[in-house]
Amino acid sequence: MNVHARWSDAAKDDTCTEWARELFDAMAPHAMGTAYLNFMPADEEGRLPAALGASYERLVALKDRYDPKNLFRLNQNIAPSGS
Repeated sequence: MNVHARWSDAAKDDTCTEWARELFDAMAPHAMGTAYLNFMPADEEGRLPAALGASYERLVALKDRYDPKNLFRLNQNIAPSGS
């Protein structure tokens, strides 16, 4: 599930962000628990393992092998296990 909220008044950023997150939390028990990673905010990186499910550990192993220094770390980063 994705909550995609928009508003035009920057002064309402905190209020609207809080509302959208409250809606997401309220709906979470009815959702599949996965995520569309391109819509995941940077401050929700902790949801990445659950969103990737069984693939997460395999992706960490690939990161360990090909990018152990975490050069490619933007967006929804899969950190190498040594970091």
